[in-house]
Amino acid sequence: MIDRLDADFKFGQEALNLRGYRQQVLSSNIANADTPGYEARDMDFASTLAGALKKGGHDEAAGSGGLALATDNVAHIAAQAPGSTGPDVYGKLAYRNPLQPSLDGNTVDLDTERVNFADNALHYEAGMTMVSGQIKAMIAAITPGS
Repeated sequence: MIDRLDADFKFGQEALNLRGYRQQVLSSNIANADTPGYEARDMDFASTLAGALKKGGHDEAAGSGGLALATDNVAHIAAQAPGSTGPDVYGKLAYRNPLQPSLDGNTVDLDTERVNFADNALHYEAGMTMVSGQIKAMIAAITPGS
């Protein structure tokens, strides 16, 4: 039963973690817009999310069940800490090709970064709404008399 609940929430959890990490990357690009030689970075969200789901032992396309936890001692559960994100979890970031390179080697285009930042924030909010809806539906299902 717990495996089924975990599998139901896995997609939303990974999507929100990845959106949060991407927001950090885009923020870093914006913050370094005037840094000479700084190269803007980003990720392909869809392929990174698919890789994170497969790495976690859950394949959405195959519809396979729960997650397997690797343990080295019966008293310990080896799992990633909640909220852990970063290159070690999601792989390497790609450098963005500049639309109009600058003389100082900086590849940040503020207009592109702001649009990506706003788009990512909107998708994060939509993901939060989806997960909240799932939780509310489960609570309604288990609440007597509703």
